[in-house]
Amino acid sequence: MPLGRILVVEDDNAIRRGLVDLLRISGYAPMEAADGQAGLDSALGGEIDLVLLDILMPKMDGFAVLRELRKAKPSLPVIFLTAKGEEPDRVKGLKDGADDYVVKPFSPKELLARVEAVLRRSPERPRNVEKITVAGRQIDLDRREVVLPGGERAQLSEREADVLAYLVTNRGRAIAREELLSRVWGLDPRGVHTRTVDMTVARLRELLQDDSTNPSVIVTVRQKGYMLAMDGKGV
Repeated sequence: MPLGRILVVEDDNAIRRGLVDLLRISGYAPMEAADGQAGLDSALGGEIDLVLLDILMPKMDGFAVLRELRKAKPSLPVIFLTAKGEEPDRVKGLKDGADDYVVKPFSPKELLARVEAVLRRSPERPRNVEKITVAGRQIDLDRREVVLPGGERAQLSEREADVLAYLVTNRGRAIAREELLSRVWGLDPRGVHTRTVDMTVARLRELLQDDSTNPSVIVTVRQKGYMLAMDGKGV
């Protein structure tokens, strides 16, 4: 049985074929698409566990594909493939809900580590609290859904739900970025220079309509990290 079904959306034939071969010999079941529209159609029409998504592609770029995926399959994990030095693209992708990114050129080991981290369902990320209300927001971690104070509903991506679940299960304690990288992303934080945690929290605050200058759901604790507001009540 394969470790997971992974869709590779990349217009460069050599890179795409290399990724497909790497994933196959590593125990995954890869699928492939050569442009954004074909990738979106494949992701929406099949059972996919993760998408490796290039940004600059014909017919539909990666950002547009991600936006459509988040509407239809908000919990589907997406890793962006970005060119070296394109930090604004990486930041935008994370803000739009990507779970992670890999910078080209990348090593096979790095790519596989990122894929494994995103797909991992670790007992270190328990969800013994399935529903919680914080500052008037009703959060259903099982369904990855938020009901906002005005009655609007928002859907969380898998990574966003994982981060929120970790904060929920550690209520009353400030969680360092390094701990989130280790426990949620499955990455060794030593030597890792990334804004992934901050971008994911920023995206969560946007979805939760949580004012970043005076947050009432996810609080920033100076020189320590992030913490769920203490008024959270779980069921």
